[in-house]
Amino acid sequence: MTTLRYEQLNVEVFPDRASLGARAGEQAASWLRQRLSQQPQVTIIFAAAPSQNEFLTTLAAASDIDWARVRAFHMDEYLGLPAAAEQRFARYLQSHLFDLVKPGEVHLIPTEGDADEICQGYIAALNAQPLDMVCLGIGENGHLAFNDPPVADFRDPQAMKVVELDEACRQQQVNDGCFAAMDAVPTHALTLTIPTLLSAERLFCMVPGATKRQAVRATLLEPVSTACPATILRQHPGCTLYTDAAAFAGVKHD
Repeated sequence: MTTLRYEQLNVEVFPDRASLGARAGEQAASWLRQRLSQQPQVTIIFAAAPSQNEFLTTLAAASDIDWARVRAFHMDEYLGLPAAAEQRFARYLQSHLFDLVKPGEVHLIPTEGDADEICQGYIAALNAQPLDMVCLGIGENGHLAFNDPPVADFRDPQAMKVVELDEACRQQQVNDGCFAAMDAVPTHALTLTIPTLLSAERLFCMVPGATKRQAVRATLLEPVSTACPATILRQHPGCTLYTDAAAFAGVKHD
C-alpha cells in the first residue's frame, strides 16, 4: 500500500481491488465501532455500485458492530424502473449489506410517487439525526452519487433533487454490466446533492479498476470544479480515497 495526500484528501493505493476493499472495510468498521461507543446512533449513507462489492463484503463480515443502532440510507436511485427491477440501488444494498447486518433503520428511496415529495420526505428522515459517515465511489465522469458534471453544484441549495443522467454516466451502467444496452438505462434519477454528502464527518471513497483511471487522475490533479465533481473531495478534512494500481496508473507523483 502507498499512502499519499492531495490537499486535505488522504489517498491509499493498493495492488488490487481485493486488498483495497479489505482495508477500506476494516477501517470503516473500526471507525463505526468507535462512533457507536460515543453516541446512541450512527447515520450512514451508502453507495450502490460494483465498485463497492469488496468493501461491503468486508464491512458486512466485521464483528462487534451493533447494527441495531445504525440508521442506513442510500445516496441515489433511478426513476422509471419497476419496483422489482434488479438494477435498483435499494435492491443492491439490501442483498450486499442490509439483509446481512440488519441495521436498526433502513431508509430506501421510493420509486413511485411525486418526486419532489419523495425528496422532501427522504431528507426529513435523513436530517432527524446528524450525518456521521458516507461510503461512496466516483463515477467514470467524476460524479458523486448522480451529481454528473452538467448538474453538479458545490453550493446546491437543494439537499436532494431530480437529475437527468448524462451519456457518460449512463454508459458506465452498461460498462459495469448493470444493463445490457444504453437504451435500457433510465434517463433520470433522484440523488442526494454534493453539500449533503460532504456534510458527513467521515467519508470512505472506494474507486477500483482501470475504467476509473481518468476519473482518479482528474479528481487528484485537475482544478476543483464541477467539470469533475469529485475534485471537491480534496477539500474535505475527513475523506480517504481507496484506489488500486489499475485506477491510479494515470497519476504521476513523486
